[in-house]
Amino acid sequence: MKFITEIWHPNVAKNGDVCISILHEPGEDKFGYEKPEERWLPIHTVETIMISVISMLADPNGDSPANVDAAKEWREDPNGEFKRKVARCVRKSQEMAFD
Repeated sequence: MKFITEIWHPNVAKNGDVCISILHEPGEDKFGYEKPEERWLPIHTVETIMISVISMLADPNGDSPANVDAAKEWREDPNGEFKRKVARCVRKSQEMAFD
């Protein structure tokens, strides 16, 4: 899963790739962070994936960031520079919606 507009979030890579366990390949995690049952399973539906993404957006996982810079800002100053960058991304996305 990938965002096509810029997003500033600890669990979204700078290229837009969403980093949540439910979207990772099935099986053992070579880094040992995830249990096999936390990773992709064919029982997942579009609804369960969307709920996971919405939850991730609302409650970032700073322990396993895809965007280390965003994670650092989120931990150190969530209502300062992090929030400003998020707001800028939202504005750009809104502007693109009407182009």
